Amino acid sequence: MASTVTSESPGTPVSSRPGYGQLLRTRGAWTFLLPGFAARQPFAMLTISIVLLVQHTTGSYGAAGAVAAVTGVSLALFAPFTGRLADRHGQRAVLLPGVLLHTLAGLSLTALALADAPLWALFVAAVPTGASVPQIGPMVRARWGVKLQDSPLMTTAAAFESVTDELTFVFGPLLATALCTAVDPAAGLLTEAALTLVGGLLFAAQRSTQPAVGADAGVDGHARVKHASALSVPGVRVLIVAFLGIGAVFGGMQVSLAAFSESIGEPGLNGVLYGTFAAGNMLSGVVCGAIAWKVAPRRRLVVAYAALGLAASGLWAAQSVVVLAGIGLLVGVCIAPALITGYTLVDGLVPAGARTEAFTWLTGAVALGQAAAVMVAGQMEDRLWDGAGFLVPMGGTLLALATLVTLRSRLSPRVVSRTVARGVGHRVPVAVD
Repeated sequence: MASTVTSESPGTPVSSRPGYGQLLRTRGAWTFLLPGFAARQPFAMLTISIVLLVQHTTGSYGAAGAVAAVTGVSLALFAPFTGRLADRHGQRAVLLPGVLLHTLAGLSLTALALADAPLWALFVAAVPTGASVPQIGPMVRARWGVKLQDSPLMTTAAAFESVTDELTFVFGPLLATALCTAVDPAAGLLTEAALTLVGGLLFAAQRSTQPAVGADAGVDGHARVKHASALSVPGVRVLIVAFLGIGAVFGGMQVSLAAFSESIGEPGLNGVLYGTFAAGNMLSGVVCGAIAWKVAPRRRLVVAYAALGLAASGLWAAQSVVVLAGIGLLVGVCIAPALITGYTLVDGLVPAGARTEAFTWLTGAVALGQAAAVMVAGQMEDRLWDGAGFLVPMGGTLLALATLVTLRSRLSPRVVSRTVARGVGHRVPVAVD
């Protein structure tokens, strides 16, 4: 039996139809959105900057891809620990040393590459470079969680962040490529390090919007839940596998589109084809955030992955630029609903004090899936037929879909006992089932 009581999140105006306008009017949102966007921009510049610099100094795309892959794997492995530290000690306490370490590591990697250091030395420098990448995206999502709490705007916020990520991954590589080709091969990585330092410090300075340490305190502020890893939540483990599939799409598309463009003698088309894919993702993300969903997130996630798997299954059969662009656009359209819904589910699955860690697990899963897909797709393109790399996005999404269908019961929201106060003015009324 449902009790008809309302809930209003702090700083969020009430509306029957949540939208971007209402979201951006959330009190204090712009104080972390603007520096957050600046601070996450370097993340999209890192991989391409490393590839272009190392390829220039070694003359080998294989060596460049290997160094970039080490960076990506290091990022995926260390990101969740960064998130857990942020949940336990506060975002600022993690960001300040993190951006300094990343800046120094990036400068060291640049110096070694320019000095023609052996490949093993570049691998060694790539590990701290990837491990220290500031997890700005998950931290912004955690701040939205504090601002919105149980508001219907959480889905809109997830969509907004997905679109922001896509904008970052459109402009970041373009900026890095322009710097490396028009200025100097090292300019991309040097700019990435500088932007990380400046943007990270500006974001860390926004102390009023960061989640409080020990956000799991009880309603009366005295009871506290013992810190537990987000990985202990079964639903988070299921989402990690699902997000590996999304990473497989990103990595497989990057390599396979480049190989396809090269095979038809039009390497310049690679940017157009990948831009079409990214445009589909952004457009779909905007639409998802504008819809007042009535379907449960768990069901939406399964449907989104089924559509993504079906769309990705057609990539390998495309024989023309027009057909490949159309299918790539469709794949991009299907990615955003899966990403947005997965991030939305975290709010119901994970206690507030572990959400930054949960978001970093998902971000790390995408990075790990992307790194693995880049290597596998590259080998398939070299050893098999042209277009064989497109089997990687298909395989990754179908495996993720099988996992979701099999383990979908673990994506049910956690049950939290709540007390509805009667006649106590300081308690916030909440919806009770």
